[in-house]
Amino acid sequence: MRPDRQARPEYVEAFRELVARIARALESAPAASLPVRMYVAGGAALHFYTGARVTKDVDAVFSRRIVLPDDLKVSYRDPDGAARLLYFDRQYNDTFGLLHEDAYEQSQALTLEGIDAQVLDVRLLSPLDLAVSKISRFSEQDREDIAALASLGLISSDTLRHRAEQALLNYVGDTTRVRGAIESACRIVADAEARRPKGQPHGRPKGRR
Repeated sequence: MRPDRQARPEYVEAFRELVARIARALESAPAASLPVRMYVAGGAALHFYTGARVTKDVDAVFSRRIVLPDDLKVSYRDPDGAARLLYFDRQYNDTFGLLHEDAYEQSQALTLEGIDAQVLDVRLLSPLDLAVSKISRFSEQDREDIAALASLGLISSDTLRHRAEQALLNYVGDTTRVRGAIESACRIVADAEARRPKGQPHGRPKGRR
């Protein structure tokens, strides 16, 4: 897939440059170790799907242990001329978030100009797994992100509940709070579904890339 047509070109270019720096660091790696897959979550993935808010940091993990280059900060300007910074979050960890065991296997490849997928295969969590990943923390921003995915018909309340409850089976400890968050997330999606035009199917709407 390519970025949503509503995605900001300057943000996409900054992200592409950041990814290109990682890819260049992998070019000398043994062929047997390639491609390395980069699984993108968080606000970056959300923006590529919806064109909604932009984020300062890129949350991602890799299919192999790699040595990241030092310079993973890219400066760019918004259409209004405001200076922005996009950086790779080296502290991001997917261990404590809610995530289905098949999330990476079912991620979606992102096509970026100049990035060789045989070296660095950039992939986004699916809209459904992206929504699930936002349930553990479930901040106000996470709620808004889930609503944005739902408003475009990219997720449904039934599939979100099923996927999240499946993911929760692999977690230990007191899951009471997370179960409550699942209920709240499903209500958010159900409300968005009720506002959608009748007959409009779930999934990426026609004309979106």
